[in-house]
Amino acid sequence: MRVVFLGTPGFGVPAIQQILNSNHQLVAVVCQPDKIGSRNKVTFCAIKEFALQNNLPVYQFDRVSRDGVQTLKELAPDIMVTAAYGQILSDEVLDVAPHGVINIHGSLLPKLRGAAPIQYAVWQGMTQTGITILNTVKKVDAGEIILQEGLEIYPNETSGELFERMAQLGGKLIVEALDAIEQGTAVYTPQDEAQVTYSAKILAQDEVINWSMPATQVHNTVRALNPNPVAWTTYQGKRLKIFKTQLSDFSANAKAGEVVQVGKRFFTVSCGDGCVDILELQMENGKKMTTQAYLCGKKVAVGEVLGE
Repeated sequence: MRVVFLGTPGFGVPAIQQILNSNHQLVAVVCQPDKIGSRNKVTFCAIKEFALQNNLPVYQFDRVSRDGVQTLKELAPDIMVTAAYGQILSDEVLDVAPHGVINIHGSLLPKLRGAAPIQYAVWQGMTQTGITILNTVKKVDAGEIILQEGLEIYPNETSGELFERMAQLGGKLIVEALDAIEQGTAVYTPQDEAQVTYSAKILAQDEVINWSMPATQVHNTVRALNPNPVAWTTYQGKRLKIFKTQLSDFSANAKAGEVVQVGKRFFTVSCGDGCVDILELQMENGKKMTTQAYLCGKKVAVGEVLGE
């Protein structure tokens, strides 16, 4: 089948690679417009970088439903595939291809519809998630399920680490779904609306560590927000980003956020229930480093309080 792919971040790169390696024809890639960073430097998204490296036509629209419909029609796809594209598709776009649009979603729908399913799975301490290939409709992530496969979430895994494994699974499943649709064997299963949960967009206030939460929740917050946008607190009046923690066996009757133990490789902070060890951090205007490296040049004292 002739396939047009719509996506922006690296999550979709394995899918493009797998489609290229399949019997299907990837005719074009559509992604969000380039971003202008510091010093007016233009940066390309991961999907555009991959497409250019593989000589694939790339199209970018501020609003694909307004500006890209005619282009999509001229490409004459049999089907379109989306993966974290970042724009809502109009009925006109959804109707361009005879087989419609299918999406790669990072959860086992109907659980965790929405913008941040991978982060939320880690945040909520889930032990399993997965990939869903679904038919795209106007309502977000509400289409019929074509394929699903589960994936274990490891105890200390960050969302970034999980993201990489999920992306690879998405690439595998999207080709299986395309094959089934082409062969006429695909089964479209409606979602159980009674089982729906959501993953909202992560807000700035979600990044701030609340030390009065149980240690498990603090640990899951750090895991979920690594590598982006990163959980943070304050220390000595400056912002302290925390990239990696572990649950601690240390027991202390201390204030939430209080440093209760300092070792060579980490220091331990009291939470609402239990403690966590800080393993990897970045001070404001500093570099990301292990706590062991930080403690070689800086002193952290028992009794200091984070988050004040």
